[in-house]
Amino acid sequence: MSRSRSILIGVSALATVGLLAGCGGSPEPVDTGIGEPQTITYVGYGGAGQDAQIQAWQVPYTQAHPNITFVNTSPPDVAQVKAQVEAGAVLWDVIATAPYAAEQNCGTLFEPLEIELTVPEEDLVPGSVGECYTANWINATPMAYRTDAFPDGGPETIEDFFDVEEFPGQRGFVTNLQNGILEYASIASGVDPEEVYPLDVDGALEELETIRSVTTFAPNVGALQQAVSAGQVDMFFLPDSRLVPLLQEGVDITIVWDVTVASINAFAVPKGSTKKEAVEAFLASVMEPGPVAKISELLGVAPINSKAEPALNEFSEQVQVYNPDVNPGITVLQDIPWYTENFNEASTKLTNWLAG
Repeated sequence: MSRSRSILIGVSALATVGLLAGCGGSPEPVDTGIGEPQTITYVGYGGAGQDAQIQAWQVPYTQAHPNITFVNTSPPDVAQVKAQVEAGAVLWDVIATAPYAAEQNCGTLFEPLEIELTVPEEDLVPGSVGECYTANWINATPMAYRTDAFPDGGPETIEDFFDVEEFPGQRGFVTNLQNGILEYASIASGVDPEEVYPLDVDGALEELETIRSVTTFAPNVGALQQAVSAGQVDMFFLPDSRLVPLLQEGVDITIVWDVTVASINAFAVPKGSTKKEAVEAFLASVMEPGPVAKISELLGVAPINSKAEPALNEFSEQVQVYNPDVNPGITVLQDIPWYTENFNEASTKLTNWLAG
């Protein structure tokens, strides 16, 4: 489950975690051009995923930039950003978010960014840099099920997930739009995966209504990961970055590669953060091959930099959405422009439906 916490990552941590500083040894300290000490408040999704981000990105960065420290907390919440901005008391400096959420609130809740890329832009996945966001990985949310819940074989298609008669059991969805809840419902209703945009939100909610009584709608990925680990759900849609820890724990799950929704995961800077320049330098480093490879190794997420060469283990290699040997199905990459235009309306409709 996502957990609020404060973890200070800085020079004092290097003695014990220097070996975790990414691929190919420890980086040499460099002059960032920002000489004074800076403490960046970093807001992620918590749990094992955020632990991996600390290991892959923050520890090596503070080793190379001794004037920078990080305070970690979770979970990220655009509503909290709005409250901070409107109160004139911005406490967060960088937040993990969907790129379309950042773009729709660009200049109002999030700062326009001036990123000085340290890698060739052509090495990055298209859409990696927006006006108010930068990418950090490609996140896939495949369908999976607890193998012990279906000893004779479980669901094989998205339609099966919505078939409560053929496949009884408790379902699990994350209600964050970035994890594909509307896309999967649309596909189950008969929409061609290649023509899912523009999304029919009302039609998707009608399809979700058919499984409402047997579905756990988790508020975040950490909560659903815990529910899976505890055996509280039988089949579910969970991001690759949360499937890897379950596999490492020895939870017996089967991943179903039918249609898989993927999305660019991103960072944004809350409007009014006093650490914007320091954060921009950090965000540029996250897109370099070494950090990109390291986070892919730890979480199984797909790299945003084509020059990254992750050394995948037996768990992270099982969730590589763009590896045809792993995923023989169809991948739907979320449409950032559509969500930028329709995010608030779609989110409000889903929230009202969940409350109803």
